[in-house]
Amino acid sequence: MTRRLIVLSLLSIVFIGCKAKRTVATKSEAPKKKTEVVVVKKETKKPNDGLFPMPEDTGEFLRFSIGSPEEYVETFYEVAQMEMKAFGIPASITLAQGLLESGLGKGALALKTNNHFGIKCHTGWEGDYDFHDDDEKGECFRKYNHPMYSYRDHSLFLKGRSRYGFLFDYRNDDYKRWAKGLRQAGYATDKHYPQKLISLIERYELYKYDTEIAKQVYSQRKEEPVIAARTQNKVHIVQKGDTLYSISRSYSVSVEDLKRWNYMYDSNLDIGQELTVKTENFNK
Repeated sequence: MTRRLIVLSLLSIVFIGCKAKRTVATKSEAPKKKTEVVVVKKETKKPNDGLFPMPEDTGEFLRFSIGSPEEYVETFYEVAQMEMKAFGIPASITLAQGLLESGLGKGALALKTNNHFGIKCHTGWEGDYDFHDDDEKGECFRKYNHPMYSYRDHSLFLKGRSRYGFLFDYRNDDYKRWAKGLRQAGYATDKHYPQKLISLIERYELYKYDTEIAKQVYSQRKEEPVIAARTQNKVHIVQKGDTLYSISRSYSVSVEDLKRWNYMYDSNLDIGQELTVKTENFNK
């Protein structure tokens, strides 16, 4: 009887030990342990900065079923218009890029990450992510709980990189110049990229969403009283060794203001990057 109990006890220990071993995550399994709720809250609080803030993230990954290009446009045109108001990127361009990059909302990457613009992780990305075969096998792509956060990140991506800066000198209802400018700035390697965007914009009449916002902005400008400027903008060219803290000290401004003025969601700087600095203008 005693021998039988010992054997049963040993079997129990072996069974429990094996079970415990199966719960230990290997290096390849580590990404699965990322918590969507925690990660997304980190990411979604930063881009708002009072600029058409996004709704609070629920932490739940929402799957979208898009049946047609028309349904895609109907689902996301208001988000694209909100981004146009906040950042000046034509809604038609944003929608066309979303349609193209996401495979009309039905591509494998879009379905598993809600990433509608194919934005890769890049250095400094603190949000959730997943892996997908693109130029290389198993590349890291940003993951969002809702596509609207992908739209906001797309705006920040363009606004925060100096190589796209010249685009914002174009009228925000001139979708043809924007389409060609994106290719010129190196957004895509496909030499037919501008034509593809323009074709989508004209086929689905996406330009009408630019016109709506442009009219609103023009109307607001006519009604607003003329106020003497109290600030003036300076441009700081990032040099080797610069940090946001050192730049903020040089101009007597805060780091948070620098990030807000330049639509930055992290503290990464590139040599040659242009930063807008707003300083008080005493010549009133």
